[in-house]
Amino acid sequence: MPQSLTTDPIYSLAHLTLINCTPAELVYVAARAGYDAVSPRFITMNVPGEFKQSPLDPAQVQALETALSTTELQVLDIELARITEDCDPRDFEAALELGARLNAKHMIMSAWTKRRDDRNFILDTYAETCDLAAPYGLSIDLEFPSFSRLRTLDETLDIVRAADRPNGGILIDTLYLHLSRVDLGELLHVPQEWLHFLHISDCLPGIADTREGMIQLARDARLYPGEGWIDFNGIIERCPPMNYSIELPNQARVAELGYEEHARRCLSHAKRTFGASRSQRRAATQQAA
Repeated sequence: MPQSLTTDPIYSLAHLTLINCTPAELVYVAARAGYDAVSPRFITMNVPGEFKQSPLDPAQVQALETALSTTELQVLDIELARITEDCDPRDFEAALELGARLNAKHMIMSAWTKRRDDRNFILDTYAETCDLAAPYGLSIDLEFPSFSRLRTLDETLDIVRAADRPNGGILIDTLYLHLSRVDLGELLHVPQEWLHFLHISDCLPGIADTREGMIQLARDARLYPGEGWIDFNGIIERCPPMNYSIELPNQARVAELGYEEHARRCLSHAKRTFGASRSQRRAATQQAA
């Protein structure tokens, strides 16, 4: 459920921001940079630069638990459950179990099938995953990367609405809102109870006109909030209070600044941008009351 207006948001460091790190390394970097939480990847995607160790290996799990205990950071969400042609939701259960063990609240899901006529398959897979996640206390937050099978907010709303599961949810990523040319007014059509947290990053004006261009931007060239073109005030005004997960991969800046300084700048820009947005909305809400 969305948090109350009087609750300060949690800022989490998403794993894609520092995809080379193991989950335990991500925790230590996030703690030193001032985050409240992490969003670790327990289901790998085998993208370039991704850490090699299995996050479900007992040694990796032990290292992660030690890191969380030492730093007292939270786990906001886990990722990434992909719907593919040969997807079996039961394969996600080990990640769900670990997420619950670490008190995570959400799992991210996205669809990567190649056909355009497989809505029912995507719907059934999403609904089954929600059912598997329910005993663990996790929501399943469906997102719409602009180069995936579900590319628009409307398509994603259709799946979550049809599944009709109490732990269903939609993940809004500010970059994908921009790349998919979503009118911000459409956010008002999303039930508040489906919005649990927000993925945040920025980008320059213009939209890549190829799938390869969008992938390169999304995985390797995002900007700090406030550096680019995205209307964060407009997004926040149309959403309930949420927690923030900063997903901001930028290998050039990691190479220049190092893991910790890049993570720190992600957070400082986000707090500067979203703190102002929250204050404006909070004041407007109080005046209306």
